[in-house]
Amino acid sequence: MRITGISTHVVGTPWRNLTYVQVHTDEGLTGVGETRMLGRTDALIGYLREAEANHIAGSDPFAIEDLVRRMKYGDYGRAGEIVMSGIAVVEMACWDIKGKALGVPVWELLGGRVTDRVKAYANGWYTTERTPEAYHKAAAAVVERGYRALKIDPFGTGHFELDRQQSLYAVSLIEAVRDAIGPDTELMLEMHGRFSPSTAIRLAHELAPFEPAWLEEPVPPENLKALAKVAQKVDIPLATGERVHDRIEFRELFESQAVDIIQPDVGHLGGILETRKLAATAQTHYMLVAPHNVGGSVLTAASLHVAGCTPNFKILEHFNDFADAQIKEVVMGAPQVVDGYFELPQGPGLGVELDVDAAAEFPQQQARFDLWAEGWEKRDPCGARR
Repeated sequence: MRITGISTHVVGTPWRNLTYVQVHTDEGLTGVGETRMLGRTDALIGYLREAEANHIAGSDPFAIEDLVRRMKYGDYGRAGEIVMSGIAVVEMACWDIKGKALGVPVWELLGGRVTDRVKAYANGWYTTERTPEAYHKAAAAVVERGYRALKIDPFGTGHFELDRQQSLYAVSLIEAVRDAIGPDTELMLEMHGRFSPSTAIRLAHELAPFEPAWLEEPVPPENLKALAKVAQKVDIPLATGERVHDRIEFRELFESQAVDIIQPDVGHLGGILETRKLAATAQTHYMLVAPHNVGGSVLTAASLHVAGCTPNFKILEHFNDFADAQIKEVVMGAPQVVDGYFELPQGPGLGVELDVDAAAEFPQQQARFDLWAEGWEKRDPCGARR
């Protein structure tokens, strides 16, 4: 079996463009992969066009390690977010092909399952007015939908510092959310790399009474010593990793022991097997894995296959029940959350299929997501600029 070529399909919303790639073969099997780029979708498609000619076309889709190696190193320049995302979508599509050809789900090819279902946490649910009352109502609706975990960034447009008034307001939002969801629902606090270590530490202490399940990206991700400074003075578990795009670059993070949970994005890290390898290394450092997952249903399915065979997997992020939920229509067999959990996919390959005609109903947009713009949490770029 050989790869004959690829086709790309961009599904657009105002705040995110989802790039789907189909890998076609000379035996009629087609696999699909997905990633979400911020402001670099056209660059990704341009890279894939060159990679198709240089590396992908003519390759054996079963020889996944070899194809990843050639795409990553065969152009000599250091692979960054665009290249690693391009590798990821092709890599997961090859796993999809291999599973279909052998008649088994991808997790079966990666060592077999260690669980039948995967806990989900909701994100994108707070696209409402930024008030305690509105957040209380929205959080209660998440729990009523069956979720037993959710995440929120309550810090507005905070950057490095957060003054006393803004800090008290953020605390009031979290107090309202905790009241709505009760004591047994996990509450993840997202900082989006906003703060200096001292600000992150202060806010962590002020929010500790609400028992956060983790504190995510308390400082910008480039400086691990700053992250370690936070870890030394905060008892809440720390999480990070969504903006690290190469498995090798996690080495210093592991050595620092500064976090408890790593959050690789399967669609940016080079795909399914790269993420599984990373998870194995995390296990040797007693760290849990909770992938960043802001994509659609194919990327969610790929993340679930990683979850199914990963003993130190904690939980999976899910946007698609809340923010532009209609995009689930473009994928047949889209994973669904029931009573707070995903069931492990059972079909061959990834267990999902892209509906190309449905995808065409969501053309690419000039999607923007600026976390420092007023009203960003509504995920309405036009509204945020008004």
